[in-house]
Amino acid sequence: MKFINIGSGNMVAAGRVVALASPDSAPIKRLVSEAKEEGRVIDVSCGRRTRTVIFTDSDHLILSAIRAETISNRLYDSEGGEDEELDEEE
Repeated sequence: MKFINIGSGNMVAAGRVVALASPDSAPIKRLVSEAKEEGRVIDVSCGRRTRTVIFTDSDHLILSAIRAETISNRLYDSEGGEDEELDEEE
């Protein structure tokens, strides 16, 4: 299982990430607000500005201070690393 650094020393399992979104649009703000009321939000921004909302397969939302593009690159690199390891073993 691969973990991705999402800022401030926090990690998320790469396989559990469903989507990454910017918190700026009204629909995303509404989703975050509803999830907070239901206790499904994990805020790892450490008081900094939220730049990415991470949607997981367990319906939790993770708020991160790292840009979505950076997290996306880390996810992509993680997936590429798995493939390379498999190729080396064969």
